Amino acid sequence: MERRYQARLDELLDDAEVRPGLLRGLLPRLETFLEPFVRSLCCTEQRANARHYVSGLLSDLDSKDAESIAYLFDRERQGIQKFIGQAPWDHKPLQSELARQVGQRIGEPGGVLVFDPSAFVKQGKKSVGVQRQWCGRLGKVENCQVGVYLGYVSHRGHALVDFRLFLPQEWARDKRRKKEAGVPKEVRFATRHELALQMLDERGTLLPHRWVAGDDEMGRSTWFRQQLRQRGERYLLAVPSNTLVRDLVPPDPPHSGHGRRPKVPFVRADDWRAALAEEDWQTIDVRDGEKGPLLTQVAWTLVQAKSEGKVSDAVESLLVFREQQSDGSFKRDYTRRGPA
Repeated sequence: MERRYQARLDELLDDAEVRPGLLRGLLPRLETFLEPFVRSLCCTEQRANARHYVSGLLSDLDSKDAESIAYLFDRERQGIQKFIGQAPWDHKPLQSELARQVGQRIGEPGGVLVFDPSAFVKQGKKSVGVQRQWCGRLGKVENCQVGVYLGYVSHRGHALVDFRLFLPQEWARDKRRKKEAGVPKEVRFATRHELALQMLDERGTLLPHRWVAGDDEMGRSTWFRQQLRQRGERYLLAVPSNTLVRDLVPPDPPHSGHGRRPKVPFVRADDWRAALAEEDWQTIDVRDGEKGPLLTQVAWTLVQAKSEGKVSDAVESLLVFREQQSDGSFKRDYTRRGPA
């Protein structure tokens, strides 16, 4: 496993260890934590079900299904089962409260909003949004559901803040299927990029940030990057290595005096990288690790990009990061930053 991922995995595992002192006074602290969330629920029964359900998830039950949790608190299982799967309560106020708390507790001006579409394998045809579609986790087309997630990162910590379940067009057009699955009538088809922008518009003001980041599914969309620029957002988004770019730093080729003035041609990002000299790379100390500083190298230039057959009207930065692996090979990441 590559060094930076192994180091990050070790840190996450260390964070997952619960020290005994953290459990002192846990129940009163849990009650305090839950109070602003359950306050938005409509009735006493729903508030009680919410408290019991969360407490059950944090308990030592071997099986943390609704039935086991209900029996743990000497409740009828139908109540908690209905609360989880059928009772009409609005989740949006709870998500807004979560975003408010994250922004308040770990927010800082240099924070980063991270958008990440992620798929999880799901068999059958009844679960909302499930169908054969690209599953990035498996690297192939598979029967799965896809969610778009919003995370927040700062020097003070990181947290998952919001999510949207992606509803494919086949689902969005099938009124009968939507009704059977309990999808509200007003739900319409939205692309993954549109779902990300919905979360940005709803949560962005609660989460102080300087950057928007995302994987190459986010970065390859010209429209999405344009929408970010219109909102005054700075972004650093991954792009595929075959992205076409025109380097704007070197001068255009000389003009013969006839016809249009020639321009530097579009080339693939990995071809641009392959033509770099060794001195074009800069070494950056990312952060300290247990085995010493984590280093990466970066090369960059100003570019005009061509995506989806269209030439962008914006000047952006192409940044290529590389890190040498234990076998001497390099792992490379291609990103686009804007506004330049």
